[in-house]
Amino acid sequence: MNFEIVDNDLYKDYDYLNDVIKATLHHENADDASLCIIFVDSDEIQNINKTYRNIDRVTDVISFALEDNNEKIIGERILGDIYVCIDKMKEQAKEYGHSEKRELSFLVCHGLLHLLGYDHVNSKEEEHIMFSLQDEILDGLDIRR
Repeated sequence: MNFEIVDNDLYKDYDYLNDVIKATLHHENADDASLCIIFVDSDEIQNINKTYRNIDRVTDVISFALEDNNEKIIGERILGDIYVCIDKMKEQAKEYGHSEKRELSFLVCHGLLHLLGYDHVNSKEEEHIMFSLQDEILDGLDIRR
């Protein structure tokens, strides 16, 4: 397992994310994976969203998966990049009435599950599966709402 967190001096209190990443990868039998998490501000995530998704607004997390199929991969899997908007994370933590730790953990777990092939856009069933996994992983780390 190999991962990097690029904080861009936007957020410093995130050591707990090591456990979130490890638990998510382990849960999904992807211990042999590498990825990068990049913290960005509202302007940067809006620009990324507009450029790559043609949606001109701020969002909380965007994942860019390098794998696009479910073929068996030999050796280390290079999953891709997760961009997390720290401004939006802080706003949502207040809005939902829970800690920044909980919100950032949720967004990283969510983005990582996207890199691993999960989605929640196409059906309610997929949404239920993905959100149940997130709850299971975060509850297992005692990171609750």
